[in-house]
Amino acid sequence: MTAGRCSWCGTDPLYVAYHDEEWGVPERDPRALWEKLALDGMQAGLAWITILRKRETIRAAFDGFDPQKVARYDDSDRERLLADPGIIRSRAKIDATIRGAQIWLEMRDRGEDFSGWLWDFVGGAPIQRAPGVDGFLAETPESVAMAKALKARGFKFCGPVIVYAFMQATGMVNDHVDACFRQAEVRGMTGA
Repeated sequence: MTAGRCSWCGTDPLYVAYHDEEWGVPERDPRALWEKLALDGMQAGLAWITILRKRETIRAAFDGFDPQKVARYDDSDRERLLADPGIIRSRAKIDATIRGAQIWLEMRDRGEDFSGWLWDFVGGAPIQRAPGVDGFLAETPESVAMAKALKARGFKFCGPVIVYAFMQATGMVNDHVDACFRQAEVRGMTGA
């Protein structure tokens, strides 16, 4: 535990700020949820701190994760992104982000609310960590179900472990430990 925080954030100021200000806060904005899902997918095989350190550059490179812009990316955009040392230069992850934007728009155009669809996997409200539970799970039945549904829609880099990290980060799960000062604060947030 680092000064009454979850131990995973360590002492890196960027990680601590992320833990203290963002992690576990219920997010309901559909575009912000897609951005976070894309970033979590980019993290696959990497440490989250790598994404945090590159996040602003990645946002700029992907036009602020505006789905309408990203969905129209073509081969020249792919090449531009692959040449950008400030981002994760994986063709598969870049293509997954572009396709994710297209899927997001397809859902919206069919009248589906991306946020509501995702939050339905947790019954519309944050799952609270059971008191006294130590450690963190890698996946849950909810993350397995969400991952399966995302993959069925065509999303990539969204296995159950990545999806559980996404659920923790976006407040679908309040996984702050009992001794963490954010546990009670986040418990009081509904995000509704």
